[in-house]
Amino acid sequence: MYSEKVMDHFQHPRNVGEIENASGVGTVGNAKCGDIMRIFLDIDDETHIIKDCKFKTFGCGAAVATSSMATELVMGKTIEEALAVTNKQVVDALGGRVVGSAKREYGYAELFIKKQKGLFAGVEKKTPCWMSHGDSIGELPRGFSVTASTANTKVAAAEDARRRFYGLQFHPEVVHTREGGKMLANFLFGLCRCARAWSMKSFVSRAVEDIRMQVGQEKVILGLSGGVDSSVAAVLLHRAIGRQLTCVFVDNGVLREGEAKRVIDMFKKHLHINLRFVRAGKIFLRRLKGVTQPERKRKIIGRTFIEVFDAEARKIKGVKFLAQGTLYPDLIESRSAFGGPSAVIKSHHNVGGLPKTMKLKLVEPLRHLFKDEVRLLGKELGLADDVVWRQPFPGPGLAIRIIGEVTAPRLSVLKRADSILLEEIRGANLYGKLWQSFTILLPLKSVGIMGDQRTYENIVAIRAVTSDDAMTADWARLPHDLLARVSNRIINEVRGINRVVYDISSKPPGTIEWE
Repeated sequence: MYSEKVMDHFQHPRNVGEIENASGVGTVGNAKCGDIMRIFLDIDDETHIIKDCKFKTFGCGAAVATSSMATELVMGKTIEEALAVTNKQVVDALGGRVVGSAKREYGYAELFIKKQKGLFAGVEKKTPCWMSHGDSIGELPRGFSVTASTANTKVAAAEDARRRFYGLQFHPEVVHTREGGKMLANFLFGLCRCARAWSMKSFVSRAVEDIRMQVGQEKVILGLSGGVDSSVAAVLLHRAIGRQLTCVFVDNGVLREGEAKRVIDMFKKHLHINLRFVRAGKIFLRRLKGVTQPERKRKIIGRTFIEVFDAEARKIKGVKFLAQGTLYPDLIESRSAFGGPSAVIKSHHNVGGLPKTMKLKLVEPLRHLFKDEVRLLGKELGLADDVVWRQPFPGPGLAIRIIGEVTAPRLSVLKRADSILLEEIRGANLYGKLWQSFTILLPLKSVGIMGDQRTYENIVAIRAVTSDDAMTADWARLPHDLLARVSNRIINEVRGINRVVYDISSKPPGTIEWE
């Protein structure tokens, strides 16, 4: 739904570029559409007036136009005045009109197609889509017409076919928009006439070449977790630079049962990659003592990991590069600036949390890939299916699946409950069909009856979701007999639990993890 002014700023953006030795640099991203905007400020030290402002943006026309207009609006203002510039001011300056919706839409909605041509060629007239917004289009620019709507959103899609402008309010890129792939294909190969030239094989060739060019003959160190991201990054780097790579695996004490042994066996014995193992569970648990706030847990674990990792890295002489398995969602969900539209959903030690004292240059070969693409890359590199299709496991491990304080006894309870759930999920041949499945230990106790005795014990929640990229997720409709079997086994086999509940919330509005 781009106005003429938006298109002018998109086609002729102002203030594009970087400022060397900038007074301030801010990055903002949109967790849904994947836009990344980077703003550079040159500020007068005495007056605090913004003398110059430039931007570099990766994203859609609206993102580029908004960045361009925002730089014009803040130029010549003080920092305080610039921070007071609102989203509405930017929108108004671009000639648009956005209003607050009477009813917000988060999650599933039914899309009604008014025009089955162009973007919606071959799409059913009524089809599921995924929404995540609290605003809506109050007035369309001249030349546009509505092409789709929902019960709550009058303008869910619009176009100016003559000028070939198209806009959507929903998210076609997520799996929950059932025909989103067809819409994107219509746009790319029908309307834009793009060619299908990219493949994962070509990505591998290019990535290997880029790694060799960046690294040269220098040594590289990588923090290995055993998850698909770091595993794929390790194998890709090993293909590019061989013995120049050393992986460090830190056992933080909050891993699942048997995790450490599995990682060591796979990388050291089977893949023959340089691997150093650090057992550090005691120090992590000691620092987590008494901590209940989720972000404090994440930051303590992230900071401690860096300290332990750094100490081990210093034992390897001549290391110049640090490799990470950072993905695009990690980048997006971990960054915000100026109170912009992207809030920090979770802190991530891979993104912006590395100490300056490490003085290592970053190598992030997966930073523009989503999880499904990383899995395809893993297959292309010849990794085993049990690695490629391993469900994601958070960096802070079980610490953020224990709501409240993390202690050795509570860890023991959760490890056993989680092991039972995964065993039953695999036995039902559902492991590969779920994005994630895990248990959460709640900070609550409930009354129960076991035998002739009254109990007052812990509650465990089960979380199982389906997703393609973790940006959105829906709760999995697990068979009732499976849930009954899992509940029965956990209550009978794990001492200290007398109740099991199932989480049926989607993302959004919830997150996949509870903390």
